Amino acid sequence: MAQTIRRNAKPVRRQARAQASKTKVRKARQKTNSLVDALMRILPFTEEQLHKIFLVLILAAAAAIAWIVASTAGLTALAGQQMAFAAADAGYEVNRVEVRGVERMNELKVYERVLGEKDRAMPLVDLHALRSSLIELPWVKDARVSRQLPDKIVVDIVERQPHAVLKKPDRLVLIDPQGHELEPISRTAAKGMLEISGPGAQARVEELSALLDAAPALRPQVAGAEWVGNRRWNLTFKTGQVLALPQGEDESAGALMSFARLDGVNRLLGGKVAAFDMRNPERIYMRVPGRAKEASNTGGT
Repeated sequence: MAQTIRRNAKPVRRQARAQASKTKVRKARQKTNSLVDALMRILPFTEEQLHKIFLVLILAAAAAIAWIVASTAGLTALAGQQMAFAAADAGYEVNRVEVRGVERMNELKVYERVLGEKDRAMPLVDLHALRSSLIELPWVKDARVSRQLPDKIVVDIVERQPHAVLKKPDRLVLIDPQGHELEPISRTAAKGMLEISGPGAQARVEELSALLDAAPALRPQVAGAEWVGNRRWNLTFKTGQVLALPQGEDESAGALMSFARLDGVNRLLGGKVAAFDMRNPERIYMRVPGRAKEASNTGGT
């Protein structure tokens, strides 16, 4: 019996490999389907709900990409401006300014900075930049700027507190407890205020306050303080008498407390002594006007 052999028949090995591949694919699909089915049973969503969630995620991703492209093209800035103009047309623009917390400084200085925003659309007002501009003013320690819709800008000012008068070569300047300059002041207006002088004294205002706190009974009697030689203080009392203190924070505070005790017992302030020198920790030197001349005359008789 004759046997027919096909020329194009696939070899047995090739057929076996193909069959094995189909078997693997089928098993993988069955495994994947079983995993999906297991997840569907675990998750509290129906298949229809999951399709909706995936659709929302895809749309959100598309919107994000569109926003990035629009931002790159500058369309968001243009849209923001158009929205701001629309808000202004609806009455949301700066027509009023309210300033709070101003007691000593010139309030017009604040209005000069803020009124530049008048008639500007509310969304276009840069509150941060406006606050930074206000803090540049000498009297302003802090500021808060806010919108009060539809048309008002509210400015809350925290003022610096005047503390003393700094004596400069050509003028007197009002300063706060940190030595920050506030404004020039006349001699008449400065009367009764603590006057601080000497090169480098402005940077040591807080240090001087701590020194005077060491003797609270004497503090109201101090009219002036001079920083001498960039190392120590001379205090001038309202009586015109001068006290020379030693250098060093602890040494000067100790000397001032000792002087306060001596004054409490012997009433040194208001007496005949014009100057007290406590730079030597062992003793106190006192200068009485005319005493040297009197001693000279006595020695000559």
